[in-house]
Amino acid sequence: MPEFSVDKEKCTQCGLCAKDCVAHIIDMDSGWPRIPKEKEIGCRKCQHCLAICPSGAVSILGKSPSQSTLIQGAFPDPDQMEILIKGRRSVRHYVDENLDPELMQRLLDVACQAPTGGNVRQVQLSVIDDKHMMDKFRQHTYDVVEKLANDGKLPDKRKVFANFVFLWQKKHIDVLFRGAPHLLVASAPRNISSPVADCVIALSYFELFAQTLGVGTVWDGLARCAIDELLSGVRKKLGIPEDHLIGAAMAFGKPAVHYHCTVENDNSNIVRCPVFL
Repeated sequence: MPEFSVDKEKCTQCGLCAKDCVAHIIDMDSGWPRIPKEKEIGCRKCQHCLAICPSGAVSILGKSPSQSTLIQGAFPDPDQMEILIKGRRSVRHYVDENLDPELMQRLLDVACQAPTGGNVRQVQLSVIDDKHMMDKFRQHTYDVVEKLANDGKLPDKRKVFANFVFLWQKKHIDVLFRGAPHLLVASAPRNISSPVADCVIALSYFELFAQTLGVGTVWDGLARCAIDELLSGVRKKLGIPEDHLIGAAMAFGKPAVHYHCTVENDNSNIVRCPVFL
């Protein structure tokens, strides 16, 4: 049930909520916005109707405008956003300490706002939020990979993981997790329309917001491969459902390095398509 309601003292009957409804289930037949009972099942739960109402009259899904943040004048300016995107770096050196729990939760809460295909919103974020637990997980991973290598059971495409074990044991170089105190794994049901894309988008939002809070991140495809293909039983310990596909992983924490300027990548991959007649 969408729990759609309208405060008639605030509503100006502008019809914007009906016009912007993705599912086209809001009508203005009575002069006031309403969702006929037979159409309630069609609600996409996107909350566009709440967000677009200029007078804060629309509530839905138990959410009201009073719980929301006003957007007007609050977005970063274009130059700031451009520098944020261009200045993002993959961090591979971290301070050996936990992030503040409130900061951690704020990051996760923002990542949960990321869009998903069809607004299914079924991305799960499994997080290792304690550095001591991360140390145990790190060592367990290297121990398992070492045993697989010694037993000749590493898949051909993962033979290079044996080199990572050598670097860890001999030089204490952590290639798999880059010494990060935390790990975030995004997963989603295999049967939804875009499980991998949904996971990548969620971690992209997490990453960009992390930069603004002084938190370093690195996309960790090696960890994703290890969890998905080599570490028997770890999925269950991370709380990842059996029907989920692991879309992406990201190591993160307080950076031990700081970058001072953007880099200059070329834009040679841009192709402008001709006009079709």
